Amino acid sequence: MKPQSFSLQPFSAADPRLAVTITGTIARYANTLAISYELRGPLAELAIPGPADRSARRHRLWEGTCFEFFLAAREEPGYWEFNFSPAGHWNVYRFAAYRQGMAEEGAVRSLPFGLQRRPNSLLLGLEFDLALIIPAGQALVAGIAAVIQLAGGQVTYWAMTHPGPQPDFHRRDSFIIAL
Repeated sequence: MKPQSFSLQPFSAADPRLAVTITGTIARYANTLAISYELRGPLAELAIPGPADRSARRHRLWEGTCFEFFLAAREEPGYWEFNFSPAGHWNVYRFAAYRQGMAEEGAVRSLPFGLQRRPNSLLLGLEFDLALIIPAGQALVAGIAAVIQLAGGQVTYWAMTHPGPQPDFHRRDSFIIAL
């Protein structure tokens, strides 16, 4: 499958001084998912954690700067949430249905991703073996998002689309990329 480009939009334009863009690509090659993000802008205005000595599975990464994506089999109520911190930490959660039955996905024991820091951009890339969680050939849908914390502590929410009155990356109608 040819890579599909995405661009994330902030939920609210409450801080028009924030000159940040978040773009990337996502593709499925057989049973491998490849995703990349590029955060571009004045990184000094953002709260971006420095690299950890050791990457580890961590909870609540979405409380600070975090890149996320959601995967679901097209006709199934369950889905997975993938979280990545610029510090190198990660987690994968399985949900039985919309915000129900949240549990760490035990089949994923590590999630190595690449991270490059540049003066005005941050690049994150991952290749993931879908066979760990999903049978081969199953049609998938994806939602892509990010949480960006500003240096002053304010948290902003970014997604391809914001279909509800509140930022909510779990809404199935925000899983708009077919894989």
